[in-house]
Amino acid sequence: MKAIITVLGRDKPGIIFHVSEILYKVNANIVDLDQTVLEDKFFSMILVADIDEINCDYNDLKDKMDQLGKKINLQIKVQQEDIFNAMYSV
Repeated sequence: MKAIITVLGRDKPGIIFHVSEILYKVNANIVDLDQTVLEDKFFSMILVADIDEINCDYNDLKDKMDQLGKKINLQIKVQQEDIFNAMYSV
């Protein structure tokens, strides 16, 4: 299964590091990543991670990303690929 992770907020050093550090610690594999900084201020990223082999529950991964978002003042959303596809297949 894959997870789609979106990150939005003000740009600052270390965003990709912090997100990827959590994924590394739970044994998820990043399979695709696209990020951009708009007007030298606004950071956006969409990341696809293979979560078949994670060493925690899916909801634990979501909680870890929520906690990170609060800690570094970013909006981080984690969605399962099938739910993401269903939402945007209208």
